[in-house]
Amino acid sequence: MTKKYSLKFWISFWSVAIILLAGFCLVLQFKKNPAGTLETAIDWVPWLRNKAELKTVAYFGNYLLAQDDQEKTFLLLFQNNMELRPGGGYIGTFGILKMKNGHVTTLQTHDLSNFDGRVPNGIVAPYPMKETLNVSDWKMRDSNWSPDWATNAQKAAEFYHLGQGQENFDGIIGINTDVLTSFLKATGPITLADYPGTYDSENAILTLEYQVEKGYADQGIQKGDRKTVMNELADAIMQKVFTFNISQKIDLAEIILADLNQKDIQLYFKEATLERQAEAAAWSGNVNQNWHSDYLAMVDANLGAFKSDYYMKRSFDYTVDMTSDLPKADLKITYVHTGKVKDWMTRDYLTYLRVYVPDGAWLENSNGLGEVKFGAELGKKYFGSIVTVPLNETRTVEIAYTLPPEIAANYNLLIQKESGLSTVPGKVTVIGKDGQSKVYNINLENNWQLVK
Repeated sequence: MTKKYSLKFWISFWSVAIILLAGFCLVLQFKKNPAGTLETAIDWVPWLRNKAELKTVAYFGNYLLAQDDQEKTFLLLFQNNMELRPGGGYIGTFGILKMKNGHVTTLQTHDLSNFDGRVPNGIVAPYPMKETLNVSDWKMRDSNWSPDWATNAQKAAEFYHLGQGQENFDGIIGINTDVLTSFLKATGPITLADYPGTYDSENAILTLEYQVEKGYADQGIQKGDRKTVMNELADAIMQKVFTFNISQKIDLAEIILADLNQKDIQLYFKEATLERQAEAAAWSGNVNQNWHSDYLAMVDANLGAFKSDYYMKRSFDYTVDMTSDLPKADLKITYVHTGKVKDWMTRDYLTYLRVYVPDGAWLENSNGLGEVKFGAELGKKYFGSIVTVPLNETRTVEIAYTLPPEIAANYNLLIQKESGLSTVPGKVTVIGKDGQSKVYNINLENNWQLVK
């Protein structure tokens, strides 16, 4: 029997979607009020994965729609995941969104290259920014250095206030470039009268990047006007979205939920209950600090100052052997650089890889890595090293380490994917104390658990 949902639920759902829609407008510097009308009830929602999602959507909706005369202020961080960073991608723009009584009241956008000039120097940038990018001072554009979104959100707010920003934020939302693709999946291809080509879900990111970096000059457009195409593209997308029928809006909502579930949209809320709701739905982008068995997160930071992640493909092979007194782990990560030639967008890939493992793990040896750095945060230990992948080549790096002995007693595994990556294929092999092996071929989209 098809489950029915109330009018209140659908009003709640679409109020949440409005924030994400407003955020997309901001990243393209399109300053219109997207909070037009909320939708009436419809009969079913087949794509909500679990009750946690349903409860979270309803809870957020009630919070945003409350007729309490309280202004709610959100910081939106727009992350270009073609230049991957631990929190999702390089932050080039941020926005400020305000809501009151269920309506968007203010939308602002700011270029971080200008704003960061107001942030005082003297905060030492994390290793190895100075060594690779010649960046000595930590600023807001690099605030998302942690794989944990709450940590990044709080750091971004700290830099915002150091830069003389006056707002106090109720929530901080990370939005990756791939969200543009999501909207184009719903709208279909779009052509712009003043610009060549067609923008669709397959080519839009690369086409737009080329237009604002190179194409504008060939078309006689002044450098100061090179981002006008963003406004026109956003305008065209919004015109289509706001003419959608119920079925099309359901399709768009499903795509937005996929972005949340794949960590292309990450949510942080100052209010603890809201934050717990985001965590319950796996939309908070958090590193799970309450997990006390085996753990793995592979975190890259593109430090080559190019958009090479557009061309990078990754996979991994993880084996745990519990036949010895100390469980042994062997991790192989394979990088494939599909870029063919050096150009304005890509070079050899340069990344700082950190592998997060359980506290108490011990590195035995490595292969294909440079000097390995060690650290501890978020209740985990990590091994870090710079990795270079030449154009049109494949590189595999390997890390072998022992795990804490107590993990073998009741073995479970949690693997968390980095925000900004598409689905990462992998193989997990677990060799039990009896020598029997179990193999799991997985596609890592957000979190993957092996629980016995």
